Amino acid sequence: MTNEALDSRIAWIRLAVSLVISTIGGVGLWSVVVVLPVIEKEFGIDRGGASLPYMATMLGFAAGSVMMGRFLDRHGITRPLMISATMLCVGYLGAASAQSLWQFLFFQCVFIGALGSSVTFGPLIADVSKWFQRRRGIAVAIVAGGSYLAGTVWPPILQPAIETFGWRATHAGIGLVCLLTMLPLTWYLSRQQAPDQETAASPMIQSGGDTPFSPRVLQLMLIGAGLSCCIAMSMP
Repeated sequence: MTNEALDSRIAWIRLAVSLVISTIGGVGLWSVVVVLPVIEKEFGIDRGGASLPYMATMLGFAAGSVMMGRFLDRHGITRPLMISATMLCVGYLGAASAQSLWQFLFFQCVFIGALGSSVTFGPLIADVSKWFQRRRGIAVAIVAGGSYLAGTVWPPILQPAIETFGWRATHAGIGLVCLLTMLPLTWYLSRQQAPDQETAASPMIQSGGDTPFSPRVLQLMLIGAGLSCCIAMSMP
């Protein structure tokens, strides 16, 4: 990958494709919220019990982001995204056939959260950052917005689908949509060779920039900020 490819037209097209993938794969973080009242009635549980799958999904998402991020470092983005599309399909088909809350929770945590949606956030952001230098900040912000676009796009689709076809058929449909859309988009991303980390990363980023903190300290500060933000939003 040459310096001319950084911030190029190819990089921006790749960013747009990555944003679409993130929006599709981000369904795993939102569908469980939409289906929560139905799950409560389906399995005869209270609201606290019906909220467990969401908690399990987020825990799986957190662990999967680290695991799939390491996988990305070794093999590039193509394989993780292929795994993500496949696992989302398997996870939603499995959840659609769940006969108990614990089965539903298992598919949400392992397949949808850890092995599915996790790839479409942190790892995908890391891949996009390699293709930009001057516009890296805005590129990362755009692709990170895919998770929130998923929260805007998917619920208005899922709610009427659940009311019309039932939650099980809707979940099966989500799995098939993820597989049939994410795999072709992943194929497009695989057509370009990933840039070398040394070429893509500027010396300022490698050293921690103009801040007095090391990259490790900055990472810990971001983790703390993310936890504080999400805990505060979840309390209401």
